[in-house]
Amino acid sequence: MRPIDLTGYVGIEARPAAESGPAPQLQWIAITDLVVDPAYQRDITKQGRRNVRAIAAAFAWRYFSPVVVAPVPGGRFAIVDGQHRTTAAALCGHESVPCQIIQAGPGEQAQAFMAVNGAVTRVNSLAMHKAALAAGDKVACEIERLASAAGVSILRYPVAELRQKPGQTMAIGALRDLAADVGADAVILGLRGVMETGNAVVGGLTAPIVKAMGQLACLWLQSGHTADDFIAAIGKIVLIREADKAVRNDRQAGEAVHTALLRRLTAKVGLRGVA
Repeated sequence: MRPIDLTGYVGIEARPAAESGPAPQLQWIAITDLVVDPAYQRDITKQGRRNVRAIAAAFAWRYFSPVVVAPVPGGRFAIVDGQHRTTAAALCGHESVPCQIIQAGPGEQAQAFMAVNGAVTRVNSLAMHKAALAAGDKVACEIERLASAAGVSILRYPVAELRQKPGQTMAIGALRDLAADVGADAVILGLRGVMETGNAVVGGLTAPIVKAMGQLACLWLQSGHTADDFIAAIGKIVLIREADKAVRNDRQAGEAVHTALLRRLTAKVGLRGVA
């Protein structure tokens, strides 16, 4: 555990606490007393409805942050932030939700909406993976196991490619996709193809390389070849160079880099099956 640390913000201009306006109140409010102002609030789109369904399917109060609301005439409260999670709570049969009540007129509500939704610190996928590991998430733990089995270290925060050490990767999305698509054996073998050859270099585990290697390993195993022969075959290839050629020479319009790279690699190792 660590406390809030302000040492890195010395000299930063910040509004004094006395000028922060009225402190918000926390209160449970009936969902029937909450309204949405279309002047600044978004309609719930198709993607938004998917988000609502996902929240409702896994609803738990420990995941629910207070809804930001402001009083409006008629004894009701306008939702400034939290329309989707409030809708999900209603779907689950809850009649009220915890709210943070701010004092703001219509124009100030719109400004608050922009501040809350525009100044969000997005949580990157590496931080999410770290949190998932701490929570004991099965998928995250399995991905960590697969990477570790091949000697690969998944970074916990973004690091510029040229500053990464050999064997480090940020390709958590590629690893998740591979684990679901090709299975554990192919994921491990694909990573071994990098780590146990001359390809264990700085920047050698980018997402396109990781994904193409996992898919190549899957094709290799399906063809009845051995893991040792795979390592030997990859040892004759410079993956970073092949990835660069895939981007510069082979990639078709709209095609993913890993797809073009996989096509090059299958030809290099004498496999068929990728057009």
